[in-house]
Amino acid sequence: MPPHHGMDIKEAFQRAQKGHNNKAQLVASLGRYDELEDKTLFHEEFVHCLKYAMIVYKREPVVENIMEFVARFATSFLSPPKMEEGEEEEEEEDDAEDDHPFLSFLFNFLLESHKASSHAVRFRVCQLINKLLGSMAENAQIDDELFDRIHQAMLVRVTDKFPNVRIQAALAMTRLQQPKDPDCPTINAYMLILENDANAEVRRAVLSCIAMSPRTLPKVLKRTRDIKESVRKLAYQVLAEKVHIKALTIAQRVRLLQQGLHDTSEAVREVVCSRLLPAWLLRLDGNVTELLHRLDVENCAQTAMDTLQAVFRGATTEELLHNGVPLDNRKLVPVDSLSCENVLYWRALCEFIKAKGDDGEELLDQVLPDAASYADYLYGYLKAVPLLSEEQRADFNQLELVMTKEFISQQLIRLIGCLDTNEEGGRKRVLAVLQEMLALPQTPSSLVSLLTEKLLTLVADDSRRIQTVAEIISDVREPIMEASQPVDQNMSRRQQVQLAQVKVRILEAKQSLEDSIAAQDFSRAAVLKDSIAELENQRNQILQETTESCQPADKETGAEKSDPETLLRCIIMCAELLKQMSIKTRIGPTISALMSSLVLPSIANSHPAVRNMAVVCLGTCTLHSRELARTHMVLLLQIAQLDEVKIRISALRSIIDLLLLFGFQLLSEPGAQAAPQTQSPERPEGDAASAEERGGAPEDTAQSILVMLSDFLDSEVVDLRTETAEGLAKLMYTGRVSSAKLLSRLVLLWYNPVTEDDTRLRHCLGVFFQLYARKSRLHQEVVEEGFLPTVRTLMNAPATSPLAEVDINNVVELLVELTRPSALIKASTNTEEVCVHDYLAVRMCGEMLKDPTAPEVRLYAKTLSNLELSRGDTVRKDLLTLLQQLVQVVKDRICLRALEKMVHQLVDATEQAELLCASALQPLDVNADEAATDDQSKSAKRAKRGLRKASTAKGGRKASRRAESSEESDGENVPESVPVARLSRRAKTAALEKTKLDLNTLINKEPNVS
Repeated sequence: MPPHHGMDIKEAFQRAQKGHNNKAQLVASLGRYDELEDKTLFHEEFVHCLKYAMIVYKREPVVENIMEFVARFATSFLSPPKMEEGEEEEEEEDDAEDDHPFLSFLFNFLLESHKASSHAVRFRVCQLINKLLGSMAENAQIDDELFDRIHQAMLVRVTDKFPNVRIQAALAMTRLQQPKDPDCPTINAYMLILENDANAEVRRAVLSCIAMSPRTLPKVLKRTRDIKESVRKLAYQVLAEKVHIKALTIAQRVRLLQQGLHDTSEAVREVVCSRLLPAWLLRLDGNVTELLHRLDVENCAQTAMDTLQAVFRGATTEELLHNGVPLDNRKLVPVDSLSCENVLYWRALCEFIKAKGDDGEELLDQVLPDAASYADYLYGYLKAVPLLSEEQRADFNQLELVMTKEFISQQLIRLIGCLDTNEEGGRKRVLAVLQEMLALPQTPSSLVSLLTEKLLTLVADDSRRIQTVAEIISDVREPIMEASQPVDQNMSRRQQVQLAQVKVRILEAKQSLEDSIAAQDFSRAAVLKDSIAELENQRNQILQETTESCQPADKETGAEKSDPETLLRCIIMCAELLKQMSIKTRIGPTISALMSSLVLPSIANSHPAVRNMAVVCLGTCTLHSRELARTHMVLLLQIAQLDEVKIRISALRSIIDLLLLFGFQLLSEPGAQAAPQTQSPERPEGDAASAEERGGAPEDTAQSILVMLSDFLDSEVVDLRTETAEGLAKLMYTGRVSSAKLLSRLVLLWYNPVTEDDTRLRHCLGVFFQLYARKSRLHQEVVEEGFLPTVRTLMNAPATSPLAEVDINNVVELLVELTRPSALIKASTNTEEVCVHDYLAVRMCGEMLKDPTAPEVRLYAKTLSNLELSRGDTVRKDLLTLLQQLVQVVKDRICLRALEKMVHQLVDATEQAELLCASALQPLDVNADEAATDDQSKSAKRAKRGLRKASTAKGGRKASRRAESSEESDGENVPESVPVARLSRRAKTAALEKTKLDLNTLINKEPNVS
C-alpha cells in the first residue's frame, strides 16, 4: 500500500479524537479501501492505530470518539437493501455484505482479542462489537458462522469479572436474541443475569435490551422488587414501553400498581404515575372505567383507589367531570347504571375533591347532592339488596350478584364522609337512615361495621354514641312484635253502660257538693267530695278497660333473639363503638351491661365468627379499663392457646395491646387502684425479673406469657407466628420487654429459610432491627448480649435443621452493624466512653480463649477487625493483652494473620496517641524532625499493613452503593475527594485540558518490531 494511505489512517484517527469533527467526512477520507488490491497493509495500519485506544479502560471522550469512528467506518460498506428490487438481488447483496473483507477482518480481530488478560481490552472489544452490531440496518444479516462466534464470545464475556465488561457484552447480544426459540442461549443468559448478577448496572443493562416474551416477562416483573432504586425504576419503564396491559394477568397488574404506588423511592412512584399508568390508559383509549375493570376492583378496592388518585393528579377539571361518572340532573348515578367501577370512580373523585378543602367546594357541589337527597338515595338502594337463604347461596350466580350489590353499597356508604352534614336537617336524615338500616334484619352483616362507623362519625359525644348504639342493639335483639287480639262486643257494650252510669253519678254528686257548700254544710260537702273521688277512679278504670278491649292490636316485646346472625350483628356494632370511643372514656353502666349480657356469653358461642368478634370486642373493651384488663387477661390467655387459629390471633392481638398499654405490672397489681405504668421485667424466658416488688404477687404470670409467646414463634401456623413476632417487636421497641434471648430468637426467625415466603414477617423484622438498635445504647447492649447465643445456635445447628443453610457471616455482619456506636440516632459526644463494640470484642476474645481450635474462632478473628473500638487507653490495653494471649495459643494461619493485624492496629494507635501527647507537652525541637519523620514512616508502614478503615454502617452502605452503581465499579474505585474551595471558570478549563487524554503521541510512535 502506498505510504500516503498510512498517513491517511493516522490522520483520520488523530482527527477522530476531536468531538467537533464530522465523522462522515472522516469515513469518506478512507473510502479508497475498495480500490486497494492488497488490503493487508491497510488492515495492519488500521489495527495498529486502534490498539492504542483499546488499552484505555477509562471512559475518556477521546477514546469514545475513536470507537464511534471505527464503528461508522466498518459499517459504511454495508449499503441499505433496496426494497423495490427482487428477492434474488437482495440475497446477492446480503451475501456481498456478509463477505465484506474489512468487516470480516475487524470482527475476527475483535473475537481473537476478547480473551485478553487486560480488562481494558476485553471492555473495548465488547463495546466495539456492540457498536458494530448496533450500527447495522434493522434487516441486516451476517454469516451464520460469524453469528455463532460472536454469540459464543459474548456468552463468555457476560460472566466476566468486571461489571463494565459484562454490561457491554450484554448490550452486544441484544440483536442476537431469538425470543421464539425456547432454548435461546442469549435469553437464558439474560434471565440468569437478572436473577444472580450482584451489580445493579449490569441488571439495568439487561433490562434495557431483553426481548419481551412469556418466558422473560416474569423475570422483568421480579425486577420491580429489586433492591436498587434504579433497577426498579427501569423495570417499570420497560413494562410501560414494551408490555401491553392485556399481556399481564389481573394479579400482575394489581401487584405492579400496589408496589409501585407505595414504593419507598419517590422516583419509582413518579415513573409509575407518569409512565406506566398513561401507557395503560393510552392502550385503553383513555377509558379510566375500563382500566378499573382490568383491575377487578371488588377484590382490590384500595389499590384501585390509589390508582385513581394518581390518575386524578394528572388530569384537568374537565377530564375529572366528564371521564367516569354518568350523573343525572339530581347529581346521582341512576340505580340501573351503578357498577363496581363507576361507583368506585365516583367515590374516589369525591374524596379527591374533598381533600382540596375550600378550593374544591364548588366542584364538589357539581358531583354530589345535598345530604338529605343522598340519604334517601342510599336508603332506597340498601333496602333493595336481597338477603339470600342457604339454598340460594349455593347458586353461584345469585351469590355473585349479591356480592356485587354489597360492594356497591359499601362504596355508597363511604361516600357519606364527603357529604356536607353541617346543615341540621340533612344530618338528621342521614342519621335516621343509618339507624333504620342497622335495625333492619335484612341488612347484610358485611355492611354493619361500615354503617356503624359512619353513624358514630356523625355523633360527636361519646355518651350519645353509647346511648344510640345501645338502643339499636336493643331493637335488634328484642324487636317489637305486633300481636292481634279479638274484640268482645258484649263486653264493650257493658263497659259503655257502666261508664255512662258513673258519669251521671259524678254529675249528681258535683251538683249536691255545690248545694252543700252554698248552704255551708261543710261536713256533708266533705263526704260528697270523697265519693266524687271514688267515682272518678271508677270512671278511669272503666276507660282503661274499654281502651284495652277496643284496641285491635297491641305492641308487645317479643322474646330475646340469640341466633348467630343477630348476635354477630350486635357484637360488630358494639366493637365498632368501642373502637370509636376515646381511650380516656371509662366504662359506664351501659357498656358494662352490654359486656355482661352480650359479649361474655358470646365467647362460649358455638359459631366461630361470633366467638371471634366477641374476643375482639372484649379485648377492645379492656383497653378502657385497667380493672377489666386484669380480670379478663387469664381468659384471653386461655383463648390464645385453645381456640381456632383466627380466634387465637384475635386474642393474641388483644394481649399484646394490653401489655403495650398497661405493661406487665398489670398482672401483679393487688388492688383495683390504677398503678403508674411501668416497664415489664427484663430478662424473660427464665432470666431474673426486675428488682421491683409487685405487692407479693408471683412473677410466674409474666414469665408464662413470654414463654407462651416464645413457643408461638415455633408454630407451624404462619399467621400466628407472624403476629407473635410482630407483637414481640412492638413490646421490645417500646421497652415493655428487654431480652437478649428473645432478640436472638427474632434474628434466627428472620434468617430462617422457613420464613422466606412470609413477606410480612421479613419486612416487619427488617424494619424493627434497624429502628430498635439505633434508638438507644441500651438496645445496642441487648443486641450485643444476644450476639454469642445467636452464633452458637447457628454453629451447633444440625445438618437437618433449616438453620444449617443460614450464612453465619451475614448474621454476624448484621449484628456488628446494629451495634455500631455511630449508628445511633443520638450518638454520644464522649469519645472516651466505652462503647458496645468494646464489650463485644472482649466477649469474642474470651470465647476464642476457651477453645482456640473451635471452628468459630476464624469467624471471631475476622469480625474483630470490623469493630469500632473506643479511644480509651484502658480498653485498648486490656484488649491488647487478650489478643497477645490469643496469638500464642491459636494455630490457624488465617486466624493468626487477622489477630496480628488487630494487634498492630492497637499498637499503632497507642503509639500515635503517646506521640501526640508528647508533642503537645514538650517544646518544639527542630533538630528532632528527621528522627520523628523516620519513626512516623515506619509506623505508617505498619499501619498500612494492619490497619483497616473503620466506617459507619450508613457510610459503608453508601460507599458500596456508589461503587456498585458507578461505571468504574469494578475494583478501580478512586478514594473520595476532599472538598476544596470553588475554582474560577478559567482555572477549571485549564485543569480540564491538562487531564484530557491525547493518543497522538502514541499513534505517531513507530511500532516495536520484534
